[in-house]
Amino acid sequence: MKKRQGDPFMPPDEYGRSLTGFMLNILVKDMDKAMEFHQQVLGVDVFYSDPDISIVSWQGHQWMIHSDHTYDKHAMYQHIQGVSTRGVGAEFRLHGRNPDEAEAQARKLGYTILVPTKDQPDHGLREAHIMDADGYIWVPDIPLE
Repeated sequence: MKKRQGDPFMPPDEYGRSLTGFMLNILVKDMDKAMEFHQQVLGVDVFYSDPDISIVSWQGHQWMIHSDHTYDKHAMYQHIQGVSTRGVGAEFRLHGRNPDEAEAQARKLGYTILVPTKDQPDHGLREAHIMDADGYIWVPDIPLE
């Protein structure tokens, strides 16, 4: 059940044919909350956003965020109903996003910090593990000096 008023930024089939390579598609319960996290904590650029779908990017890499209701006719829909924590066992890494800044924003907005920002010499990175409102784990990181 679409909530968008009017036409999307481009016909969905045209957008679909334009995609190449690898892309994430994240399903969320609350698009406004998801966009708050993505913009304010992760610092992504917004390519397009409406109540049904948002397309965001980080350093040239795009991913989609779909509201759960857009999957009401999809086979996956029955599996996401009632699931409180999603993405268990997966990390989404944003290389080049300052983890100290991301953690500060996440704390300010009330998101869960799984692992506070710290140096990981074995990885050569400074990183934090932050959980968004849907339970996805995001790891902003920067190279250690």
